[in-house]
Amino acid sequence: MSVGLLQRLVRESAEETASRRERVPLNEIERRARARAAPLDLASALRGERLRVIAEMKARTPSAGVLADGAGYQPARLARQYEAGGAAAISVICQATSFGGSLEHLAEARAASALPILRKDFVSDEYQVAEARALGADSVLLIVGAVPSARLYALVAYARSLGMEPVVEIHERSQVDDALAVEARVVGVNHRDLDTFAVDTSVTQRLRPLLPRTTVVVAESGIRDAAGARALREAGADAVLVGEALMRAGDPAALIRELAV
Repeated sequence: MSVGLLQRLVRESAEETASRRERVPLNEIERRARARAAPLDLASALRGERLRVIAEMKARTPSAGVLADGAGYQPARLARQYEAGGAAAISVICQATSFGGSLEHLAEARAASALPILRKDFVSDEYQVAEARALGADSVLLIVGAVPSARLYALVAYARSLGMEPVVEIHERSQVDDALAVEARVVGVNHRDLDTFAVDTSVTQRLRPLLPRTTVVVAESGIRDAAGARALREAGADAVLVGEALMRAGDPAALIRELAV
């Protein structure tokens, strides 16, 4: 993957993390993380006879612009709506610079819901993994291509040391081997090219056969209705991650029920 928007987002997240590390060192964040009860099992939550939905909350995106602003973005309320609709898990974007997120949003969602929570960010450092667990996240997103392979392997190992099974995200055939090398239990197949933000929902169909049948596969981006969700289920996805459509929906709970085909 070429250097572009993805690396910019990784850099922004790293800069945000550096400022937090200056206030609270890693050893303290890690102490808080290990003091929490064992995380929920995201992989198990995403298995079932019906398609599972990971319902995402985010204030804005580089491609869609503002989805909710100011007082209109209420993570606790969204978490309750998502759970009421039958979501299997909740995804929270905490990156501030390009997505308008914050760690407080994750904490608010955790307090409002008993579902597994995924911190979906541009993670490149153990500190980000530890602070996710310290705030109650049960998993973190680790993007193949966002960091060198050796860094990816180290981050996967560190997440597992805290009891979390990460979602390892891929977008193209060349990234499958990295997901296999870390024995990922949950693989996110992102339909969105994170350098151009173009979306191709056929990516899941192409990459699913390359992964073990035991791997939980989450189709990400571009899912808007039951027809699209059904096509991804037929392509072998166990779950879909839906954000923009839910943020724009008048009744997010109803949309989640429609997507769980």
